[in-house]
Amino acid sequence: MPEAHHGSTPAAWTTVTVVLVAFLVGAAGLIILNWVVFWCGVGLLVVAAIIGKIMQAMGLGAR
Repeated sequence: MPEAHHGSTPAAWTTVTVVLVAFLVGAAGLIILNWVVFWCGVGLLVVAAIIGKIMQAMGLGAR
């Protein structure tokens, strides 16, 4: 029987942390009306997805 870890893997935690930072950066950009900061937050979301997939491929995440 496969082990039930409910997504609690290093890849998941890292991805969620980077996504949280991305949303905070994007929200700060909206609040201060700085579109460069906002788009940096959007870019961080893309980076989070890439990091998550790389870590999953390295065996640090669930299938």
